[in-house]
Amino acid sequence: MRIEPRLLPDTLPFLGDLPPLLTRLYAARGVLNEAELDKSLKRLIPFEQLKGINAAVDLLVTALEQRQRILIVGDFDADGATASTVGVLGLRLLGAAHVDYLVPNRFEYGYGLTPEIVEVALTRTPQLLITVDNGISSVEGVAAAKKAGLKVLVTDHHLPGDELPLADAIVNPNQPGCEFPSKALAGVGVIFYVLMALRARLRSLGWYESKPQPNIGELLDLVALGSVADVVPLDANNRILVHQGLERIRAGRARPGIKAILEVAKREPARITSTDLGFIVGPRLNAAGRLDDMSLGIECLLTEDAGLAREMAGQLDGMNQDRKSIEQGMQREALAQLKDLPVESMPFGLCLFDPEWHQGVIGILASRMKERYFRPTIAFADAGDGMLKGSGRSVQGFHIRDALSVVAAQHPNLISKYGGHAMAAGLTLPEANFPLFAEAFDVEVRRQLREEDLTGRLLSDGTLAVEEFHLELARALRHAGPWGQHFPEPLFHGVFQLVEQRVVGERHLKVVLKSECGSVKLDGIAFGIDRDIWPNPTIKWVELAYKLDLNEFRGNETVQLMIAHIEPR
Repeated sequence: MRIEPRLLPDTLPFLGDLPPLLTRLYAARGVLNEAELDKSLKRLIPFEQLKGINAAVDLLVTALEQRQRILIVGDFDADGATASTVGVLGLRLLGAAHVDYLVPNRFEYGYGLTPEIVEVALTRTPQLLITVDNGISSVEGVAAAKKAGLKVLVTDHHLPGDELPLADAIVNPNQPGCEFPSKALAGVGVIFYVLMALRARLRSLGWYESKPQPNIGELLDLVALGSVADVVPLDANNRILVHQGLERIRAGRARPGIKAILEVAKREPARITSTDLGFIVGPRLNAAGRLDDMSLGIECLLTEDAGLAREMAGQLDGMNQDRKSIEQGMQREALAQLKDLPVESMPFGLCLFDPEWHQGVIGILASRMKERYFRPTIAFADAGDGMLKGSGRSVQGFHIRDALSVVAAQHPNLISKYGGHAMAAGLTLPEANFPLFAEAFDVEVRRQLREEDLTGRLLSDGTLAVEEFHLELARALRHAGPWGQHFPEPLFHGVFQLVEQRVVGERHLKVVLKSECGSVKLDGIAFGIDRDIWPNPTIKWVELAYKLDLNEFRGNETVQLMIAHIEPR
């Protein structure tokens, strides 16, 4: 692992009265003027810039005026669950008479609006289908819905294929011809924008002359959760959405379901950060879609009953524990496949398969292997009927969805279907094609990446002076974000004296450190350490990459280093 300095612009921008350290951190993340620090809703990109938004609102106004039955078809991850919830709650707020949702069970129907899901949908007798977080690649499914006489509105954020579905309206910032400046909206962000546009149209039509205008800002906690959990880039627009959602949660105005999930995870809402949404709430919500049916997660988010929310949050927490156990077993099996393979002989693009692996957990497995070996990784599971389902995760500089497109073009009929975006993708192929696909994927990765790209690196924001290890700075860093994909939490590095070391849990290293000059004593923790190396009483000095954070114990706050990388010095 290499620790490299994060690049700064030649001239630091003026960002008001910020401390020099925060100015430097923001500048390194592309914030070049003070206006970008304004996270108020008035700075959101106007919805009018989304292609297809007027056609979408036309459909929805007609549906509301005619009291049509609306069915939302979602996805089985946290983005899909929050998008489905936002769609249902938002349309009800705005006056829809009949709104329901349907989420495909990933083990029976797979992803998206397929013709089979349309058949299930028809049993609900809808008149308008709305896809959220899917649909842009559902050419056959949209055709089936149209043939059945339904109106179809596609809202999605994934990259389109060569052919667009013939829906009545499509809202997707990544569709051809859309000039919306932010291509990073999550699925939940797209449907929230559609609701903003619908409310504006209804206001212009006089719907709120005799009644209060609904506050769809009440849904921003869900928008924040889905955006962070889906690991979309936190550009300026997404940072506004996530910040506003976090503020609602911290103020105690979150949905009962989000409150309940935080409660079972023993997290105080007033103190949560975007990291908590991604690593605490998101995985528990995702567990339902990974192991069973995401309907449980959506019902938890929809309910107004705090007691029922706690009951469902407990079930989600139990599923997440089961998911962790399954994942750990799959990791051991994946590592066993690779243990006798020298690093120099390892493929640049890893493809892993075991017939016993769980379909719902292969995405996490791919992520873990990518983090360990620093190369694009696709994990496959048996999908039945001689087919494999794969889930891929990528590294910086390698667009995995585009790579699959290249492989598919060079090897017709090798891949049955695929989709995704730069850092994550999914695909299906016949099991017999796995060896050839693994070889073709490796060839494409080698074409784009060099060996030095696969060694892993951490970008550091520099070293902290002794006087900077204090609570005020740790608090300021925690709330200076929101931090996330493409807007990473500040990471620092330095050399420290190792005073104490012990393992807590199974693989977490708790340490006491002294600054290099020995004048400051600090606590630190490193998660998932290598037990072959740690603890080691002979190691007296270490080089760390770390985040400056807070630890609260019995009401007392202290500075704690969250260690991202540790090595003997």
